[in-house]
Amino acid sequence: MNREQLLGSLSGYASEAVISAMSRVPRELFLPESLQGRAYDDTPLPIGQSQTISAPHMVAIMCDLLDLEPEMTVLEVGGGSGYHAAVMAEMVGPAGRVYSVERKPELVALARDNLKRAGITNVTMIEADGSLGLPEHAPYDRISVAAAAPQVPEPLKQQLKVGGKMVLPVGSDYQELYLVTRNNGFCVVKKMGVIFVPLIGQEGFKERV
Repeated sequence: MNREQLLGSLSGYASEAVISAMSRVPRELFLPESLQGRAYDDTPLPIGQSQTISAPHMVAIMCDLLDLEPEMTVLEVGGGSGYHAAVMAEMVGPAGRVYSVERKPELVALARDNLKRAGITNVTMIEADGSLGLPEHAPYDRISVAAAAPQVPEPLKQQLKVGGKMVLPVGSDYQELYLVTRNNGFCVVKKMGVIFVPLIGQEGFKERV
């Protein structure tokens, strides 16, 4: 599949705003050189460190559910190679900011290089335990989690602005994508079955030795 075919196939998953943002981010820049020829296959692909870059349709779905707007401040948990953060950065625009937390230092360095090559300047990559969020820049308009948690982590809920939205996969053997909205309390809606790598951390799963 080429880039135009992929973007055309996403119309059933997401708004024009999401697809437009994805059209401006070259996915091949966020993949190992050996896999760049498969950049526009609609499938997850390995990026090293036992992690993957999400399938384009999943990136589109998550961005669409978040309803991202210009000037928003976004927290991403599970930054990987930086692709998903780059798409969100396009959506929030130069006056917006994406803070992307990744626990593997090798991927933090890789993502920083990838984002620089892509010309994305409004993403900050941070090495930390993403299950605890990033309290120093909270509260956030939106939170996007790209790894499956055993339950919705309490620190992430508390770092969400009133009126804010969070999208995350929850579960171990069977996972579902949740949309969490904070108003007076928290409204949690299950959206669809998904498959993600586990969220490792204090509020996530324990790392297998």
